[in-house]
Amino acid sequence: MPTSNFIYDIISADLANGVNTRVQTRFPPEPTAHLHIGHVKAISLSWNAAKKFGGEFNLRFDDTNPLKEYEKYLQSIQEDMLWLGFNWTKLLYASEYFDFCHESAVKLIEKGLAFVCDLSADELREYRGTLTEPGKNSPWRGRSIEENLDLFRRMTAGEFPDGAKTLRAKIDMASPNINLRDPVIYRIAHISHHHTGDKWCVYPMYDFNHPLSDAVEGVTYSLCSLEFENNRPLYDWFIKHIGFEEPPRQIEFARLNLNYCVTSKRRSLRLVSEGHVSSMDDPRMITLSGLRRRGCPPAAIHDFIERVGVAKAFSVVDYGLLEACIRDSLNANAPRAMAVVNPLRVVIENYPEDQSEMLEVERHPEHPEWGCSQVTFSREIYVEREDFLINPPKKYFRLFPGNEVRLKGAYFVKCVGYEVDENGEVTLLRCTYDPASKGGNSPDGRKVRGTLHWIDAAASIDAELRLYDRLFNVPNPTGDDYLEHINPDSLTICPGAKVDPAMVEWMTQGLAESTAKRTSPPQVQFMRQGYFCADLDGTPERPVFNRTVALNSSW
Repeated sequence: MPTSNFIYDIISADLANGVNTRVQTRFPPEPTAHLHIGHVKAISLSWNAAKKFGGEFNLRFDDTNPLKEYEKYLQSIQEDMLWLGFNWTKLLYASEYFDFCHESAVKLIEKGLAFVCDLSADELREYRGTLTEPGKNSPWRGRSIEENLDLFRRMTAGEFPDGAKTLRAKIDMASPNINLRDPVIYRIAHISHHHTGDKWCVYPMYDFNHPLSDAVEGVTYSLCSLEFENNRPLYDWFIKHIGFEEPPRQIEFARLNLNYCVTSKRRSLRLVSEGHVSSMDDPRMITLSGLRRRGCPPAAIHDFIERVGVAKAFSVVDYGLLEACIRDSLNANAPRAMAVVNPLRVVIENYPEDQSEMLEVERHPEHPEWGCSQVTFSREIYVEREDFLINPPKKYFRLFPGNEVRLKGAYFVKCVGYEVDENGEVTLLRCTYDPASKGGNSPDGRKVRGTLHWIDAAASIDAELRLYDRLFNVPNPTGDDYLEHINPDSLTICPGAKVDPAMVEWMTQGLAESTAKRTSPPQVQFMRQGYFCADLDGTPERPVFNRTVALNSSW
């Protein structure tokens, strides 16, 4: 259970003082985009509040705008929430309240608190005024109740085209709060709705439907980010004038702002449409589907949200904190394996040509109960190309002519020669091994400074490793030029990596199971390279692995 915060303190005080006798919260996403990391804070606060105080948490889709809503988002939002463990008491839709909203709109007209307006969208903006200048009353604000009722009935019957008329609340065009300047509560839209079909051609605005949905459902606490603070008087106004005794208590908090990324729906879609990323679940995206595909564990995201905390003040969280939470989770839970990213062939000249043996490599240094992995070893192996230099600098403890190193879980080997091609690039290393050093320890007590990971050449299979990094190379990629700050190294593809087939089988099987269950794919630490998971782009014959995070930050 998360630690206390000012929101939970308010709820505790309300319950103690009898202001409320129960807790009911909700998460009301608009099904027009994928959820991203910023949404998790909002979900977590509402979900945990209900859980902490023995209340009810509902998922309610704000499907009031059929022009922008898509079925695929209804599905993806549910999958993402369940992946993180956020289940709900009831699955609801704002469209379930369209009848009640329409009745409430009629009630406002009958009270003289709403009118049908003929201003166009541009004229509405002009009449609204600015933050420093009051707005102007619409020429149609003085229509009689009877005329407004007739016009709204005809709007509902479909007599007018889109944009011809709106229904507006009659509040105060001189209010310093611009949201109270006769806001639009209904607009005409001749379009089929995913949930109600062709029943309606007028649809309520979010600011009207949202508070009424909360009131009808019995929501006691509306937890939302600070940008909705100025909407609170309008939220309360609608609930009061429709006839509810007490509105749900709205409490605002600072939203989650993360640097080195963008969460804007418009900017994210542009990244996809212009080919800067492959899709909304591209592992470089900060969407929850992207994080899942990258191999980010749900526990790491919960840890991140808990560390960020809850406050009223605006702040920006460093991306490195999210990476640190991922590392902490994977370091404790990901088994170790060996893979060679940029292979260099090694021939162990004194190892028998027809011999192959099974060696054991521990799966995790802190989990001896996990046992060891079985890997094959033979005369020819692969090591990382960067682990050999002809003329090494000082304190270089890896392979170079005449130097001896330890092969992880195997033997001591010494470089006795190498071959190069016509361009001077090393193509082959020649080494000898010490048979008495099996397991990586010498019986005579001699020390070696370098330990290398490796892959048996005869048993290895080819794989593609995708090394992901931050999508942007500046902390605040805002403005119209944000695409100029895309990190050119956000994706490095290594097509010729060598991996162990037994590990591939385990990871690809786990990927298939996690895909079917919409859970996280299994992760592994490739020694010295980072944490990886399998990707659906791969096949058993040529797997693809995504790097979730490197072992250390280069930022």
